Amino acid sequence: QVQLVESGGGLVQPGGSLRLSCAASNVAFSSNDMAWFRQSPGQERVFVAAISAQSTRIKYANSVKGRFAISRDNVKDTLYLQMNSLRPADTGIYYCARRGFGGDYDRPNGYSVWGQGTQVTVSS
Repeated sequence: QVQLVESGGGLVQPGGSLRLSCAASNVAFSSNDMAWFRQSPGQERVFVAAISAQSTRIKYANSVKGRFAISRDNVKDTLYLQMNSLRPADTGIYYCARRGFGGDYDRPNGYSVWGQGTQVTVSS
C-alpha cells in the first residue's frame, strides 16, 4: 500500500521551531522528488518547499526562505521540514507529497501521492 505519514506538528509560539517528518512506504521514495504544501482554513493548498530525489535541487516559497529547511533521508525513506522563526501566517495543515508525471513543480497538480497532513498552529 502506497503511504505517506506526516508527524511533528503542534502548537508553538511565534518565533519558535518545529520539525516535521514524513515517513514513506511503497512509494519508491529515493527515486522521486518530494515536497511540502500547506493548507489554511478556507484557502487553497500552497507550495512550501520541494527537494529532488538526490537532494541536488531544492526550492522554497518566498515566504519561507531563510526560515525553513527541507531535507530527506533516502535510507530511512523519510522527508523532513525544519521550521524556524515561525509566524502566525505559517499556521495550517502541512502535507507531504510525491512528485507525479506532468503538472507544475510548485503546485498541487504536480504531485500524485499525498499524506493525511499534520496540523501546525503558531499562536501566543
